[in-house]
Amino acid sequence: MQQKQTDSNITNTLPPLNKSRNFSVVSYFSGCGGLDLGIVGGFLYKDKEYSKLPFQILGAYDHDIKCIDTYKANIGDHAKKEDLSEADPSTMPAAEVLIGGFPCQDFSSCGPQGGLATIRGQMYKAMIRYMNHHKPKLVIGENVPHLAKMGGGSILETILTDFRDAGYRFEVWTMQAKDYGVPQGRVRLIFVGVREDLEGFPVMPTPTNEVNSIEWAIGDLINITDDSVPNQSQFFKANKAKKGNGQGDEANRADEPAYTIRANAKSRVHFHYKLERRLTVRECARIQTFPDSFVFAHSKTSSIMQIGNAVPPVLAHHVGTSIADYLQNIAERKDTRD
Repeated sequence: MQQKQTDSNITNTLPPLNKSRNFSVVSYFSGCGGLDLGIVGGFLYKDKEYSKLPFQILGAYDHDIKCIDTYKANIGDHAKKEDLSEADPSTMPAAEVLIGGFPCQDFSSCGPQGGLATIRGQMYKAMIRYMNHHKPKLVIGENVPHLAKMGGGSILETILTDFRDAGYRFEVWTMQAKDYGVPQGRVRLIFVGVREDLEGFPVMPTPTNEVNSIEWAIGDLINITDDSVPNQSQFFKANKAKKGNGQGDEANRADEPAYTIRANAKSRVHFHYKLERRLTVRECARIQTFPDSFVFAHSKTSSIMQIGNAVPPVLAHHVGTSIADYLQNIAERKDTRD
């Protein structure tokens, strides 16, 4: 679902950009940091460098201490364990950008589908409390595509109305990760909000048409059985379901993008395209576009949960590039007026 953009062409009419400053960011529901890594940039994935973007994360918050441990080990020590359902935004730094993949379990087609009737389903309001208090210039949210279908679209409209009532114009970008070079089929809703007093709007990233297969992503790992590549020795040895074709029991196809990497604590991780085993923790991380230098130090179950819940950093980098262009443009416009 892509809503009508507002004044997007402003980015095509402004003077050359001044890229000398960083924009401050606060991250809610940060998980292990996939969205954050992509927004900040400066990482290497499959021998391709994803450039450093002009963002500085002041604080990252999540309720799961294992996610916070992973974040600190790989991104930075600005992460903190926090129950965002009770958090007071006045105790957090004011930032120009708020990002957050608010909990999706009750909006997912694979989950309990409790929608807005559950505590988790109401967690997006934590972002609104921050917006009301600190008034960031821009807000980025992320969730699953099934949210748009629930209640005939009424749940999505409720969330958007609540976001807009905080004083923001919002669009929802429907983004298929495989259209942006991510080697898996993974559709996500990206919520983009701009404070009402600011002109223009970020432009939805144009698909790269660089479709990569699972073999492209993990083919070089096929003969590696130790942790010379971190987390490659870790995989679940569960057999296929005895009855029917249980979710997660499908085998990937070598020449196609992988099935969606899901946060699955029940060992139902998809099978390798060639080997008679499920995907390893590192293979799942590769498919999610985490660099090999990004290490997951917890159990297989915890690591798969962290990886499956994350936004693919490469997808996030495309979003971050668009956001950076917009913020640099309005900063340049202000400088020109002054």
